[in-house]
Amino acid sequence: MVTKLSTLVLSKKIPKWVWSKPYFSSLSGACRIQNNPESNQPSTCSSDFETKIQFLKNKLHPETLAGVLDSTADLDSSLKLFKLASLQKRFHHSADTYFQIILKLGMAGKVDEIEGFCNEMVKDKCPNFEQVLLDLLDIFVRNSRLSEALCVLSCINLCTLNPCISVFNQLLGALVKEKKEFKDVLFVYKEIVKAGNGPNIDTLNSLIEALFSADRADAALDQYKRLHKKGCSPNGRTFQIIIGELVARGRVDEALVILDDMFRIRCEPDYSSFYAHIIPLFCDMNKLDVVRRLFSVMRASKVLPDSSTYGAMIKCLCWNLLVDDAVKLVDEMVYNDVRPDDDVFMSIIDRLCELNMLSEAKEFLNDKEVASVLPYNALLEAILNDGTFNMARDLFDEMFERNITDHCSWNIMIQYLCDNKRLKDALKYLARMIVSSVSLDSSTYSALIVGYCKLGECENALALFHQLRSKSGLLDLVSYAQLIECLCQKEEIQEATEVFCFMSTKRYALQSTSFGKLMDGLCASGHTVRAIKLLPIAYYCGTLSSPSAYNSIMQGLFSLGRASDLFMVLSRMVVDGCKLDGETYSIIIQSMISLGHIEKLALLLDMMLSQGLLPNLETLSKLLEYLVENTQVRMIFSSIDKLVSEFEVVDSAMYNMLINSLLKEGYKDKASFLLDLMLEKGWVPDASTHALLVGSSVEDETDTQNPSCDTQDNVGNILAEGLGKYDGHDYRL
Repeated sequence: MVTKLSTLVLSKKIPKWVWSKPYFSSLSGACRIQNNPESNQPSTCSSDFETKIQFLKNKLHPETLAGVLDSTADLDSSLKLFKLASLQKRFHHSADTYFQIILKLGMAGKVDEIEGFCNEMVKDKCPNFEQVLLDLLDIFVRNSRLSEALCVLSCINLCTLNPCISVFNQLLGALVKEKKEFKDVLFVYKEIVKAGNGPNIDTLNSLIEALFSADRADAALDQYKRLHKKGCSPNGRTFQIIIGELVARGRVDEALVILDDMFRIRCEPDYSSFYAHIIPLFCDMNKLDVVRRLFSVMRASKVLPDSSTYGAMIKCLCWNLLVDDAVKLVDEMVYNDVRPDDDVFMSIIDRLCELNMLSEAKEFLNDKEVASVLPYNALLEAILNDGTFNMARDLFDEMFERNITDHCSWNIMIQYLCDNKRLKDALKYLARMIVSSVSLDSSTYSALIVGYCKLGECENALALFHQLRSKSGLLDLVSYAQLIECLCQKEEIQEATEVFCFMSTKRYALQSTSFGKLMDGLCASGHTVRAIKLLPIAYYCGTLSSPSAYNSIMQGLFSLGRASDLFMVLSRMVVDGCKLDGETYSIIIQSMISLGHIEKLALLLDMMLSQGLLPNLETLSKLLEYLVENTQVRMIFSSIDKLVSEFEVVDSAMYNMLINSLLKEGYKDKASFLLDLMLEKGWVPDASTHALLVGSSVEDETDTQNPSCDTQDNVGNILAEGLGKYDGHDYRL
């Protein structure tokens, strides 16, 4: 072992405070000194204490003192009696008197004082002190006084006692169970070695478990591999510890190797706790083959599975669509007088419903005479989700007749009808529900509100909301979203905002789409500033703001002539981690046009196209018109290629606009490139563009100094040739 136990620092003598200046020196003067008003010592001598002193005065023997100490509950009084007896001539304490005082100190948590009394008892060579030490150790362990037990153990080994291994194992097991520090476990293990005792499998099981608890899994596995060298063979407890700990650490493959070892040596644990611990672990990992093999070993060992083991096995079978096998296990449970719980029935019903075996699920519940409402509710909900209302209605009526309904059963029916706009039928069930003395809960209100909202009856839905609010009730998230959206559609924005603010105070998050509609309604009605104030409230309650919500705010600010404030909203949008979409960019671009920020326009357009986003045609037209008007088309040189080549969103009018502006700005090559693309699409330049092209080519011919110009077409000729192909005229110079 690498880890070493730090030395226990304990006093080797009885503490000085026990033997300090005496309160009394004789039995006859004990209470007299205590009752002396001039005495500096505190008066603690009660009538009971006086009685005990008088009793000891006439009959002071170790046996009587041990009895008196046993009947004295107060530790301070017991110590005084013990000391008083020690001062008497010809009196010697026995192992029993030491036992009583050490026991009281230990149960009071006086660890530092215990070893001194133990050493004095050994030093006095009190008869039977060995058994007293062992008895003290046993009592401290059984009462979870493990620090005191460790102290007694150190005294046992100092006086060369050789307890049997079971004594050590009892303490070792208690330390592991109480999750004490590994150094304490190692101390006991070393004391076993010092005492010359060889560890048995129980000892090593505790050591292995302690190593796992100390997060030293590899060291624990090393101990497992060395068991045979120490003359031990693993038992069921060994495999339970190692397999369970490995699975808990995600080391499943190693756990399977250990399990194979168990099968190989034909170890068959004969206690149910092993299977109750291991089988559910492998069921949770859906290791069906392993689970079945363990189940077979358990049966061979004639160990009866408990309810949790059966339940885990049935759930695993259902996961693997082996419903018939799961039903057989339920029959076995009933045969073995193991009552199936709701989870067992729910596992089978859920799987049958998932396989759309609804009739079989109903037959199963009837055959097993299930009286629990949970599996019936699960089946009822599955039938309604399948759209078979008549079957669900019949099942509900059967449940009602057998008194197997609860408020959830009613709510399932009411919610289905409300979701499918059958509010009148839902209200009939509501009436029956009230007559049956079943109280309406939040789920009932939520379903009814959804029903009213789907029919556009916002007033009734809002009235139910206020009614539930007065009862301190809360709707579900879907109902809040439906109510807010319905109010927004009816342009009752004030009421929708009130509902949102209320649910936010309860830390309920609204769906982002519903929040977006609320923000759009506020901004469209001229309440953009109020919409902005809702943003921190949304953040507080966990409502995720969608791009549409921010777009509504920015559009509202732009409409109010506050384009410069958009950057504040944009910053908040970025901080909240909300991704900009095409509409966001379009609004910002239009705002930058109004502010005359040409460089920012070019930057925004480039960022937008780089993200695969496109401005709408209206925004793109305004952008190009603005750049053309200000002779700044060159600012979007890199973006033009993406617009015309990758996205192909530029129409004939935009081509003409761009070619005209580029020619005016002196970028003839770029204009020629755009003309080629335009002609490929079958579009003809308008008259103004045509005139510029021809004029440009004439200027090029006049200014050229190239003697071979008649053999090489200049830009103007190339453009003219392209034009001539479409209108029948020869424009070549």
